[in-house]
Amino acid sequence: MLINKYSMGIGDRFGHEGEAQLAALIAAKDKGIEVVPVWNKSFREHSIIGTKPESLRAEADAAVKSLGWKLPYFVDADHVGLKTIDHFMAASNFFTIDVADFSGHPASPESIETFVKKHRDMAGTLNIPGIAAPLKITEEQIRAIATKFLLAVQEAGKVYRHIEAAKGNGNFVPEVSMDETDLPQSPLDMLFILRALADEGVPAQTIAPKFSGRFNKGVDYVGNVAQFEKEFGDDLAVIAYAVKNFGFPANLKLSVHSGSDKFSIYPAIHRAIKKSGAGLHVKTAGTTWLEEVIGLAEAGGDALAMAQDFYAKCFERIDELSKPYATVIDIDRAKLPKPEEVKKWTGAKFAATLRHDQKCPDFNLHFRQLIHVSFKVAAEAGPAYLDMLKKHRAIIAKGVTENLLTRHILPIFEEK
Repeated sequence: MLINKYSMGIGDRFGHEGEAQLAALIAAKDKGIEVVPVWNKSFREHSIIGTKPESLRAEADAAVKSLGWKLPYFVDADHVGLKTIDHFMAASNFFTIDVADFSGHPASPESIETFVKKHRDMAGTLNIPGIAAPLKITEEQIRAIATKFLLAVQEAGKVYRHIEAAKGNGNFVPEVSMDETDLPQSPLDMLFILRALADEGVPAQTIAPKFSGRFNKGVDYVGNVAQFEKEFGDDLAVIAYAVKNFGFPANLKLSVHSGSDKFSIYPAIHRAIKKSGAGLHVKTAGTTWLEEVIGLAEAGGDALAMAQDFYAKCFERIDELSKPYATVIDIDRAKLPKPEEVKKWTGAKFAATLRHDQKCPDFNLHFRQLIHVSFKVAAEAGPAYLDMLKKHRAIIAKGVTENLLTRHILPIFEEK
């Protein structure tokens, strides 16, 4: 099983927007842009909402059948490790093997030295097509990289083999994720991480590194865009080198776990993939969930009242709701509106404050981040929230489709 050149991870926390998401990909296909969907949901999200991986599979299958999608599609076991993988085995055909927690922790001294000895021949000057300057590699650098990342790669090998034993060789798409860590990986790090993955026999089709800069949830990239563009382009060159020299599948590609809405780096990503001809996987994470709240606000009446009440609870429980996402949000509490103020807002004002339009004077990135990480509150409302989604399905679906198509797919993939 091989994933297509371009793919997009489309999170849908409450499982009601599968058709609206797929409609965006169909609209893109009508424009000549072929991007296949990967429905993704993590163990944490399933636990909070009370769903199971089988429900995500059912949503994807139903959307594909309803809209007549003929291209491949995938269901992702998102950010899994050995402790959680078995919950996803039957329903998933894409597995994001998350080993970020093992990055920065050393493997055994014996295994590190074995790796250094095995790949000592890579020390010296290495010219990689697509990277401007030759890489100067020392044995000490190889040892330092192995010390930081070899344990994580070994863990990826364990998880991959566990999946392979259950699913069979070639019956799923493996991704290796190292992005949820404080340790950015340089292109040189990436070279030896891929070398180690090849040693472990992990035929990754996508790899998600930690880039420099901040990828906060639901808001734009914070960092040096020019530096990101250089790193991204060099990583693409390293991947092409690894495919040619390390035996990876020919479709191995970068995966950008965007945390949603990294609009300022989309042009850089677009330029890089068009120049190199490389594939790409992008995860949009919680964009769909935020569009649901925007749609409820725009619907007005009892739906707006629900959104306003929801925000009041988020504001009151900010410490609890923010804690699991502390490393990927930056909320200035002084810039959050008071719930009593939000109670007076019109639906248009609420939607404009939440919608990610940086040209709009009402947009508030702190408000957006808080709501992004607070889906637990909506989950606690149970049928009341789900019934509201059904009641206002048309307005929500329109927002979901337009957002995914115009703010994400076209800026990244459309020919200029």
